[in-house]
Amino acid sequence: MLEEKVNRAFGDEAPKHFGTGWWSGVLSAFFGVLSLGAVLCLHYPQLLTAPEIRPHYPMRVMRILIQGLIVGAIVFGVLSSFLRKKKVLGLTGMLLAFAAILLGGASVPINQTLHDGPAIGLDWFLLDLLMMALIYVPVERVWPQYPDQGTFRPEWTLDVAYFLSTHLPVQILSLMILLPATAASRHLANPALQHFVGGLPWPVQFAFAVLIADLAEYAAHRLVHTVPFLWRFHAVHHSAKSLDWIAGSRAHFVDDVIIRGTVLLPIVLLGFSQSVVAGYLVFVTLHATWTHCNFGPTSKWLESFLVLPRHHHWHHAIEKEAIDKNYAIHFPWIDRIFGTYYSPPDGRWPQSYGLAGEELSTSFIGQTIRPFVGK
Repeated sequence: MLEEKVNRAFGDEAPKHFGTGWWSGVLSAFFGVLSLGAVLCLHYPQLLTAPEIRPHYPMRVMRILIQGLIVGAIVFGVLSSFLRKKKVLGLTGMLLAFAAILLGGASVPINQTLHDGPAIGLDWFLLDLLMMALIYVPVERVWPQYPDQGTFRPEWTLDVAYFLSTHLPVQILSLMILLPATAASRHLANPALQHFVGGLPWPVQFAFAVLIADLAEYAAHRLVHTVPFLWRFHAVHHSAKSLDWIAGSRAHFVDDVIIRGTVLLPIVLLGFSQSVVAGYLVFVTLHATWTHCNFGPTSKWLESFLVLPRHHHWHHAIEKEAIDKNYAIHFPWIDRIFGTYYSPPDGRWPQSYGLAGEELSTSFIGQTIRPFVGK
């Protein structure tokens, strides 16, 4: 199994707290992967970078970032090699960084004229992975609900594979997600209504968009829990036995298309401005990731208005009273309205997660194929 091989290669029995060289080794390897991937994107931008975000890069800043990642991989690698007996992590990070340097580093010129066309979203994967890890890993390490759950807990490589699978084919997934909304807008769009909605002040549009999106999410989410055939795909998301920021990425692509497509349908039909739609996509990415976090602090009064990690963790719990509850991803009061709200008044957290009485394959390929063929 990939995860066991990775753990055997990089893991050891020595302590892993700060000052032992473990985290500097992890950072070295992480920065090494990012820097080498970024340099490959400079070499093959037409193939490896997403056309939708390619024109928006401030290249001077991006080159400085790539150079910083290379230097960081080397510095943290040297530090880890001095501090830790097993030096595989630090040496791996330095090796990747030197490979990036040999390939030209941050100074690789882009001499070709880029155009729209099929591409692998490696740049989107690397950027999103960097930003999410920088935001959520420190939060989970400083304020964890489950302190014994490490960053590299069981099945973490499976969730990284899912994170990868939703980023590299970004063009294909985007097309599939937007297809229902695009088709519906040709026949159901109301130009007068779209003009009115698009003319509202930006904050009003944004608040309205979040509300509409969460109502659509609630409907789609409840549907995939209720219809047995659709549950086969959504069960993949619920198969995670531990929750953290990367576990939220575990989702079958069919499930992703159904839920995201349903959410975007009313947003497109109502005619929200492109900047509002972009703002919502950033908000839902950050908020949905946060609700899966291994993050302990909570607030009772805020929990009544906004979904916090404890509320959504109960949606993933296998305790009988929590099954098929808490479908909303932003506003818990939507669940109250429709009678699907559950939150223990004593502030308890779930004891266990996953699928009650149902086991899935532990491989990415197995989980991808299984819903199409049944049990």
